[in-house]
Parts: sequence; structure tokens; C-alpha cells
Amino acid sequence: MNERGKSDRPVVPAKPPNNAADAVAEVVEGRGLPKGNVASKTRPGRSAGQGVSSDLDRVRQVARRDKDVRFTALLHHVTVDRLREAYRAIRPAAAPGVDGVTWRDYGCDLEENLRDLHARVHGGAYRARPTRRVFIAKPDGRLRPLGVAALEDKILQRALVEVLGAVYEQDFLGFSYGFRPGRGAHDALDALAVAIHRKRVNWVLDADVRDFFTRLDQGWLERFLEHRIADKRVLRLIQKWLRAGVIEDGEWSETEQGTAQGASASPLLANVYLHYVFDLWADQWRRRHARGDVIIVRYADDWVAGFEHRDDAERFLADLRERFAEFALELHPQKTRLIEFGRFAAHNRKRRGLRKPETFEFLGFTHICAKDRPGRFKLKRVTSKKRMRAKLREVSTEMRRRMHQPIPEQGRWLASVLRGHYRYYAVPDNGAALDAFRERVVWHWRRSLRRRSQRSRMPWERTRRLADRWLPTPRILHPWPNARFDARTQGRSPVR
Repeated sequence: MNERGKSDRPVVPAKPPNNAADAVAEVVEGRGLPKGNVASKTRPGRSAGQGVSSDLDRVRQVARRDKDVRFTALLHHVTVDRLREAYRAIRPAAAPGVDGVTWRDYGCDLEENLRDLHARVHGGAYRARPTRRVFIAKPDGRLRPLGVAALEDKILQRALVEVLGAVYEQDFLGFSYGFRPGRGAHDALDALAVAIHRKRVNWVLDADVRDFFTRLDQGWLERFLEHRIADKRVLRLIQKWLRAGVIEDGEWSETEQGTAQGASASPLLANVYLHYVFDLWADQWRRRHARGDVIIVRYADDWVAGFEHRDDAERFLADLRERFAEFALELHPQKTRLIEFGRFAAHNRKRRGLRKPETFEFLGFTHICAKDRPGRFKLKRVTSKKRMRAKLREVSTEMRRRMHQPIPEQGRWLASVLRGHYRYYAVPDNGAALDAFRERVVWHWRRSLRRRSQRSRMPWERTRRLADRWLPTPRILHPWPNARFDARTQGRSPVR
């Protein structure tokens, strides 16, 4: 199943041994958490894309035991059963790719289609289709390119990602949270909040990688994959997806760099790339060069670093720019800032005659240095204004489209929008922003109802009755970060 021969590998920092002494370095990253999660079976479902994974247990064990092993036989784990679970994990309403095949179309003769796909993959006859490029608006008003893959490509990518994840989940570091089993955005937010409270953080580096998914160097990615994967069939599949090209307005164009954001394989490939380019390097840098505490939290290409000393932060930023330049990446000059932030930032700045500490945004929340009622430091997180404005623009556009629908139908749709918003943003201290969002949704609903006719009137009294009947009121759904973080990591950290 594996081989231990030499290979022509790029020079990257070696990952420190996985022992207790290394794990002590950053308790707030919850280093023990991934091991406990990935060893278990993944629950089937739309968000999982994976089925029974007991046949991958040996792969996990070998990958965990030997960090230098290269796997020569992985494709046989892509079975018809795994393809079936991947199909079931895809949303039935997902947009079709360039072939126009929908989830329901494919499911009309599912077993035959899956057996045919399995035979083509293992016989070498499978061909990846180009992705269909679409654009969605970003919170700052710019357009983000997304790649919509053909349904069969989605199925195969999901199945192969599960297999590759059995290997890479043993390698990824504790501060990597994006698109990993058992980890989510709120786990990253919790880790960051706990780190700022418990570590000596006085400076925060708020950085942004410019156009990461479109600038990713495919050649380096393939070399990084070869560190662990020696199965040529698996590597060829990934090459096919990377080089299938994109179709935009009916025109095909070649993709010589980047990976299609939105494709099922892209999150794992992005994590592999940043694992070698950023994670291992950053972890080694803080061990070798930092004079004080350094904390890091990364979610896909979005990350934040905290430092005890300003000179550590400045040297880290300068060295990181050089590091990224070697691998075709660049920090966005307008979106990369070093700010004074932390438990003592407000006091230190006031003593120097400066204003309150600046804020920074991470994963849709604005992070603020605040105080609790007794006057102690508190990290306050509120909904990002850019995110809220973008969502309200979507609501306004959709309400124009639904203007003449019956009121109950409109009310049910708006209720689903609010519930989705609350599920993510209903964190402690964010009640005022939740109330403001609901109030603006009510305002957009009233405006839409008044536009039905030139004679239509919609007094606020009636609008309020409709809102009270159909729209849920906000309530805090998430616990305080330290409570959830401690519950998830207790017994797993070597320092506890």
C-alpha cells in the first residue's frame, strides 16, 4: 500500500514530530481535536459527502504512524458504495454543470450510472469536463468567480476527497479549521477568542491573501501532493480536474493556474497547498524566531495571527511576504494590517494619548476590544457591516422578484432567511445587530408590499402584525467561546 523511496521533492519546512512536547506549544489550537474526529465514521448527509469509512482506517493509521510514507494504492478505495454516498451528499437543487445533467436526471438510473462511472475511472477512460464559470457578488461589491462542475465530476471529487482526507487529516495542524471534518467556522472563531483572552496577545496581524484560488500554482500543488501520494492514477485524476478549463459565455479557456473555487476538490487542494506554504512554515517560524507568544487561526485562505511583541509581528510579516513570493502568492496590500489589539491594548493606547484600538474582521464578524460590566477586558464580536449590507441587498432583490406572491409565501421565505442568519450570527453580545437585521428585513418587506399597486397602502401597524406572525425574533443560539472550546477540547490537550 505504500513505499518509502526517495523523491524529487520541493524544499519545505519539515513538520515537527507529533509528540506531547510539540502539542504543548499552542493549547488554544486544540491540537488533539482532529485525531478524535477523523478516526470516526463520517455521518452521511448533504454536507458530508462521505459514507462508511471503516475501510480507510488502515490508511489513517499508517499516515498517522509514519509521516514520510507515500501511498501507492489509493484509487481502489473509490468504490461504487463511496460514489453512491457522494451522490447522496450533493444538494438535489445544485446547479448543473456544462453537460446540463441535474441531480434528479442522474438518479433516474443511478446504479447503472455509478457502475459506468466506476468502470471508466478504474479503466482510465474517465475524462473531466470543463467547469462552468459564474460570478457572485462579494461583500465589498466585487465579483467572485465560481466554478460549477459537471455532476459526475462532483461525485468523483467528493469520493476521492474522502479518501485523500484520511491521509491529510493526520498531517494538518491544529490551527487549520477550514473545510475539515468535525471543524467549522465557529470552532475557528472560538479558538481565536480564547487565544486572545488567554495568551499574551497585544498585536493582531489581519491579513488577506490576494486572489488565492485563482493564483494557486498548479505545479507546486502537484509537487506537494507527491509528498504523500504516489498513486499515479490519483495524481492524474487531480491533473485532469485542474486542467479541464472553464467555459464562460460559451467560450472555453485553459486554466494554467488556480483551482476552481466551488469545486468539491478545491477546499482540500487549497488546504494542502497552504499546509506546505503557510502552516508548516508559520509554526516553525514561531518556534525558532518569536520572542513571545504567537497564535494563529486559519480558515481556508482567511487567517489571523496574534503576537505578544510588535517586532515579532513585523518580522513575521516581512518574512511571510518573501515566503509567499516563492510560491506565486501575495498579501493584499490594502487589506493587510498590523493593529494593536488585545487585553491591554485600550489601556496602553490611552496612556499614550491614542484613540481606542482598531477593529478587525474575521469570518463575517467584526472583533472589538470592549469591557464587561465590572470593567474587565471582553472580546466583542458583532456582525460585519459589509456582510449585513450584502445580505440585505440579496433580500431586496429577491423581494422584488417575489413581489406578487401571496403574503404567507413571502413570510415563509423571509422566515427561512432570518433563521439561517440567526444560526450563524446569533453569538453572545451580538443581539443588537440581530435586531437591526430583522428590522431592515421588515422594512424591505413593507416596501415590496407597498409597490404592488399605486393604490396600495401598508401602514406600519399592519406591517408589524405580519412580522410578528411570520418572522422569528432573534435569540442567542451559541454559547460563549470559552465554554464551547473547553467542552470540545477537554481531555485531549496534553496541558490539561
